[in-house]
Amino acid sequence: MTEEAKFDTEGGEHMSLPTLTREEKMQALQKAQEMRSRRAELRRQLKKGIISLQEVLDSADNEVIARMRVAYLLESLPQVGKVTSEKLMKEIGINENRRVRGLGKRQRSELLERLG
Repeated sequence: MTEEAKFDTEGGEHMSLPTLTREEKMQALQKAQEMRSRRAELRRQLKKGIISLQEVLDSADNEVIARMRVAYLLESLPQVGKVTSEKLMKEIGINENRRVRGLGKRQRSELLERLG
């Protein structure tokens, strides 16, 4: 990392943000693309029934799965679209921005009971 940029937040405090080198930016972009590709593959496997919701939730410590939004995961399931996903998440009490890592035990079991 090279220089640090400073800016004011609402409280007037100065906060340092790292400035990435060109190489670090390229590495970050490469990692992001790899994660998107791995998530896309996971979604394809879910859609085709190769992997189950239970298996995905059991692997929630996997970085690819942990950082996936729950809505995105649910919409990857066969016969579950945006409307069904939103309705289900609302009924269970899952925030629309929740990621798989942030699901509680009750929320996981409710999802599996209804979709698993």
